[in-house]
Amino acid sequence: MTQPPTRTTPHVYHRTYLMAYDTGTGGLYDRTRTAFLLRAAVLAELAIRGNLVDSGGDALVATPGPTGDPVLDLTLDHVATARRGWHSWIRHDRGETLRTVEDRLLDQGVLTVDESSSLGRSRRTVRVADTSAVTALRTTVTGLLHGTRAAELIAPADATLVALAAAGGVRPVLSRSDARAHKDRVAELTGRLTAVAPGLGKAVGGLGMTLVAAQGGMGGS
Repeated sequence: MTQPPTRTTPHVYHRTYLMAYDTGTGGLYDRTRTAFLLRAAVLAELAIRGNLVDSGGDALVATPGPTGDPVLDLTLDHVATARRGWHSWIRHDRGETLRTVEDRLLDQGVLTVDESSSLGRSRRTVRVADTSAVTALRTTVTGLLHGTRAAELIAPADATLVALAAAGGVRPVLSRSDARAHKDRVAELTGRLTAVAPGLGKAVGGLGMTLVAAQGGMGGS
């Protein structure tokens, strides 16, 4: 008897991109912030998979690539070149990560691209092809935030989405009032990432200040 195809959960970076997409404006809620969030999402996924480990607050390669995914392999190759803290890796090459994620999602048909020109200048507009996927993901993330299920029973990858939404101020998913009212729940879910890689959990928890600095022109590379 033919077995049905196995459904796999999209990568953390895939879901993070959808989470950062604003269906009202037809684009990312904030490209600068999304680049940071995607870099953190990739690092989190590599840590959850066991490719990266925490060593005194630094990220180290435990299982070298290839992983079979170009986005994960890009960051894994970066981390293999130098010893840095998790916070530094979140800041490092984040723009390249954003472009690589978009290219990957374009190849998979998750995104579409509209090319146009005006006054001799070309413009590239990237949109999510199926916005119902964005709506469904928002429902999942808010459900985790408002839910009563013990944090230790929630998969680290799922908990990471809530942590990133809160740290990145993704208002289409998590309003300021929600973030304040559920700060203890956010801390519990961020703790799921901390349990995997303490330095990464700490870096994500403090990402808000990094984003403020970056948008003030002090973000580094």
